[in-house]
Amino acid sequence: MTAPKLAITDSDLSTTAADAVVVGTVQGPDGLSLAGGAEAVDTAFDGGLVDVLAALGASGKQDEVVTLPTLGRLAAPVVVAVGLGKPAADGSVAEEQVRRASGAAARALAGKKRAVTTLSALHLGPAVEGTVMGAYAFTAYKSNKGDGPVARVDLVAPAEGTTRAHRAAVKASTAIAEAVTTTRDFVNTPPNDLFPASFAERAAALAKAEGLEVEVLDEKALRKQGFGGILGVGGGSSRPPRLVRITYRGPKAAKKVALVGKGITFDTGGISIKPAAGMDEMTSDMGGAAAVIATVVLAAKLKFPLEVTAWAPMAENMPSGTAYRPGDVLTMYGGKTVEVLNTDAEGRLILSDAIVRACEDAPDYLIETSTLTGAQVVSLGKRTAGVMGTDEFRDRVAELGRAVGEQAWAMPLPEELRADIDSRVADLANVAGHRFGGMLTAGIFLREFVAEGVSWAHIDVAGPAFHSGAPYGYTTKGGTGTPVRTLAAVLADIAANG
Repeated sequence: MTAPKLAITDSDLSTTAADAVVVGTVQGPDGLSLAGGAEAVDTAFDGGLVDVLAALGASGKQDEVVTLPTLGRLAAPVVVAVGLGKPAADGSVAEEQVRRASGAAARALAGKKRAVTTLSALHLGPAVEGTVMGAYAFTAYKSNKGDGPVARVDLVAPAEGTTRAHRAAVKASTAIAEAVTTTRDFVNTPPNDLFPASFAERAAALAKAEGLEVEVLDEKALRKQGFGGILGVGGGSSRPPRLVRITYRGPKAAKKVALVGKGITFDTGGISIKPAAGMDEMTSDMGGAAAVIATVVLAAKLKFPLEVTAWAPMAENMPSGTAYRPGDVLTMYGGKTVEVLNTDAEGRLILSDAIVRACEDAPDYLIETSTLTGAQVVSLGKRTAGVMGTDEFRDRVAELGRAVGEQAWAMPLPEELRADIDSRVADLANVAGHRFGGMLTAGIFLREFVAEGVSWAHIDVAGPAFHSGAPYGYTTKGGTGTPVRTLAAVLADIAANG
């Protein structure tokens, strides 16, 4: 996808030659009102813009879009009024409200050549992110590509800050949003074209374009080095597995961070096959790997003073005569043995291999993310990720995720659940013998492979990584790019605060 071209503007909105001017509306206690930055537009309507919008049915609710002609009052032919929802008690509007409104506006502007937005006067970075993410459309396989995204969006600068700071904010926020759309592209690519070998090739090309170190282990190398989990899961497919390692070494790197992401390019469930209904969404089961690949490239673009290594184990979980079976025992990388009770609990097997290998490089922090359990959706719904791990770091990751608009909630790893994955024949089993606390049990399983002393977090995005409903805000149908913004925020926080 070609993202809109973005630029800061301080031009007079009444004379700016654009196809549309975007303003924000607020659902206040006294009815509809305009958000900051829309004063010039309101002046062109002789102070009556709110009355006109109200007459057209505008209420200011989140994601609402109302378009009205300017009838010559502005150089632009239309005003696009987008709802921000309810303000805080002090009248302020949150960053996520601006991000969502900007996304809704960007979708409404599809096909336009140029627009000007006043939402950026409220929060510049979130307006940039929302615009780029909201304009996204995956059309690679469509004969009719549609109108395409708005070509250019001029951003009204906030009153505070310098032009240099504003440009830096636009550059950084654009990079973050483009990392999200890169992740979406990976997730939305169908599995007949995105399989372990092709996924690894695309990831390597993306990383090498930024000058990063890349290592790809094929099935022979995986076998030689003992990656039993990745080989076991990938053994049923004619398209063999891979393990991709991408390293960014930042200037004056004070901390080392490992990112691990699940890369199941398609998940049938294997011998423990899934129901047919909804199985097509398993094209998204590599969303975690896509996110960590995009994030390590983003770290390079933002020049974080960190050493960041992304690990992406990739496999296709298929049923065949060579597939692993319930009852098999796999010897994982590092030597632990796992009894397979369900081949549809495959993600934790490939992740465990990658986690052990990542810990050999002695990272200060390890963040793993995956579309891991249906239990996450049952527990927290389709939009809120479950975060588990070292208590302090887990809470930090969840809080930073919420701060950037990716809903996340800290979850415990109750010790009493550890006994539920004891095995009669191996060191542990890959599932418990019951369905209770499945998200937590998966986290406990992964904890068995994290080296002592490493602060770690596991982000289960089984629901949030893929959106099957109608678009809303900056979220389009299909891959969402979650949790790239959380990972970026955590890296930035570690870079700033250790």
